Amino acid sequence: MRFYLDTANIDDIEKAAKLGIIEGVTTNPSLIAKEGMDFEEVIKTINTLVDGFVFAEVTALDPEEMVEEGLKLNELSDKMIIKLPCNWAGIQACKILSNKGVKVAVTLVFSANQALIAARAGAYFVAPFVGRLNDISQDGVGTLIKDIREIFMVNKIKTKIVAASLRNQMDVLNCAKAGVDVATIPYQTLLGLLNHPLTDAGLAKFMKDWDSMKNK
Repeated sequence: MRFYLDTANIDDIEKAAKLGIIEGVTTNPSLIAKEGMDFEEVIKTINTLVDGFVFAEVTALDPEEMVEEGLKLNELSDKMIIKLPCNWAGIQACKILSNKGVKVAVTLVFSANQALIAARAGAYFVAPFVGRLNDISQDGVGTLIKDIREIFMVNKIKTKIVAASLRNQMDVLNCAKAGVDVATIPYQTLLGLLNHPLTDAGLAKFMKDWDSMKNK
């Protein structure tokens, strides 16, 4: 499973990139609005910070306008992934854009049926929202993710799964066990995956013992 960072915060992206394991960045209108910066400038800057895919979501609601906006965003970099919502208009736009060679991620996926339709419309990625399903007492990984994987495997579908709306370390672990292609996570969740109090305690003891030896 690969890791993408789910943020539009430039400082967080710069810090996470130093780990060398972040292979892409996903954004959405809410994340970019939170930063209070120009949309295209944020996307252009992110493209300079990561080698992998950069996801940008259209804000249009009409399929023709989605296509127009998607084509414009796609010109920002050869690493662009255009995000479209999993609804009637988004699927129409997905088919048109994918036929033009644009890589599309269909987002806001909450059922395996939606994922299958998106894949048949040419989506390069589908983005099931794990945490939001968990919020309504449904199993985002154990049911949704596993159903999508099974459908894709049985039907030999090459569309990749990028698990989104991952709220905690257990969500990420379960996605890895379920075999998703990508987990996109916030910066704080990334820190939580790496940090452990026993690691810190062990390192502190090693250094204390080492200092004691040097002082003899």
